Amino acid sequence: MSLFAELKRRNVFKVAAAYIIVGWLIMQAGDTLAPALHLPEWVNSALAFFLILGFPLAVFFAWAFEMTPEGIKKEKDVDRTRSITHVTGQKLNYTIIALLVAALGYFAVDKFILDPGRDAAKIATAVEASREQVTETVETSEPDNSIAVLPFVNMSSDQEQEYFSDGLTEELLNLLAKIPELQVAARTSSFSFKGQNIEIPEIASRLKVAHVLEGSVRKSGNQVRITAQLVRADNGYHLWSETYDRTLDNIFAVQDEIAAAVVDALKVSLLGEAPVATEADPEAYALFLQGRFWYNSADRQSTDKAVQAYRQAIEIDPGYAPAWAGLSMAIIHQAGQGWINLAAGVNEAREAAQQAVTMDPNLALGWVSLGNVQGNYDWNWTNSLESMQKALKLEPNASFVLQAAAGISSSLGRLDQAISLYRQARTADPLNQRVLDAFSGTLDAADLLQEAEQVERHLYTLNPDYYVIHATIAWILLRQGNAEQALAELENETDAFWGGLIRQLCVFSLGRHAEADAALASFIEKYHQFGAYQIAESYGWRNQHEEAFKWLEVAYQQHDPGMGALLKDPTLRNLHHDPRWESLVEKIGLLDAWNEMPAKFKGPAL
Repeated sequence: MSLFAELKRRNVFKVAAAYIIVGWLIMQAGDTLAPALHLPEWVNSALAFFLILGFPLAVFFAWAFEMTPEGIKKEKDVDRTRSITHVTGQKLNYTIIALLVAALGYFAVDKFILDPGRDAAKIATAVEASREQVTETVETSEPDNSIAVLPFVNMSSDQEQEYFSDGLTEELLNLLAKIPELQVAARTSSFSFKGQNIEIPEIASRLKVAHVLEGSVRKSGNQVRITAQLVRADNGYHLWSETYDRTLDNIFAVQDEIAAAVVDALKVSLLGEAPVATEADPEAYALFLQGRFWYNSADRQSTDKAVQAYRQAIEIDPGYAPAWAGLSMAIIHQAGQGWINLAAGVNEAREAAQQAVTMDPNLALGWVSLGNVQGNYDWNWTNSLESMQKALKLEPNASFVLQAAAGISSSLGRLDQAISLYRQARTADPLNQRVLDAFSGTLDAADLLQEAEQVERHLYTLNPDYYVIHATIAWILLRQGNAEQALAELENETDAFWGGLIRQLCVFSLGRHAEADAALASFIEKYHQFGAYQIAESYGWRNQHEEAFKWLEVAYQQHDPGMGALLKDPTLRNLHHDPRWESLVEKIGLLDAWNEMPAKFKGPAL
């Protein structure tokens, strides 16, 4: 008998066919059930592998064995005259027909009922994905009405005239920022590229703008030459450029002309009248620009020069509100740093701010300077909040306004609101280091420690020399329970006051109490005259109530501006349930704010 005939007699072909149909049905069931049962993808692969592996075994079994009335026997042991392979073959025929009907039925259901639904779902998913991709593309592309004003280059022979080119740039930036239809990068972020050799597309990418306005200023006596050009960042094309030769008497008209030219070049349709520059005596204006230039440097000598320049500007033009507001900010900075008498400085700063808002109620800087004094130094939180709200209404997108409003919200224990305002300020001015530092501090107060560390380390990448940045990072690490890492970070801190404060807190947290006591005693000896609040923080961290309240009372008597941080200060949370706490909070006008604070911020710090 031929091999083919023998294979047919032993039903090998029929077993193979039945196996293949059953295997196909099993694979279809696996494809359907695996997603429903959330099985991993390898399950179907394993199923296919074992089915393939089983095929030669099934064929071999059909060849080597035979079904008999007595059960399964080896084929060689079965008498051919008593073989029932023909009966088994008939049963296999019925089985194969039944399996084929089942397979065809499944195919029909899958093709004409299930498949259209799956296709619709796939199409819907694909459409949604494409929409998300388009949305993401739209959101990440910079809007055509966005612009950054880079510091105009000082081309004057006298390098000390740089204050004028910087000041003119800032005034122009502020003028454009008052146009609601424009998105203008904030001053601090734009000025961070000053003196750097960075291509326009890279600057635009970092500031998330589509256009850049750059230029130069040459000043000689009363004559000024201003060159300005508007560049589209993605292709480097100049949309507009112009040169203006004017006298200082016409400087405000030039600012208006440049702003109007930018609006026209960007094809912006204004819904209202275009803002115009605030005019002042040209000499007073130049002194105001000097004052702001020196104030931005923030150190003691520069702040002294700023105060002097603002005073001279006011002597020439007593009605110039921006000079009054600038004077208030500079003096309160002096007082807060202990460079001048605190009480006298606060009084003069308050009067200057009140002059500013009286002369120009629409000057946001005036309301910010007044609100700063009212809150952090007068502890008049209601009036401070009102002043900040007026500033926000006037310039809702200005980072300096958002930052100031966030600071007051933070002092009032409204940490969620403060964080929201800081996020807006960061969006408006992403490279503003002061905003980042203050934002990090509020995240810390709200126990968002990982994000606080991320923000502070980002600040470090922008400026590794930022004031007490290592002490700040060390404090966040300590709050996270990493006292050893915090001490290592403090090795890089050069400021004796803040570095010393955090170091002794770390040592205490590590259980080295004798060493911590000695460090705290030394700190008190050196800084008790102006560091009463920080001494109270140290005792609060130690959970030593008597000493903590003793030094808080000293800070209250000294009118220490640190008292404005009472509600948000994690070092003082151990004192929250002490009977003396609410009495102290009430004395500085924060009792209502304290009662409104969420319970999660009342109690021991994390």
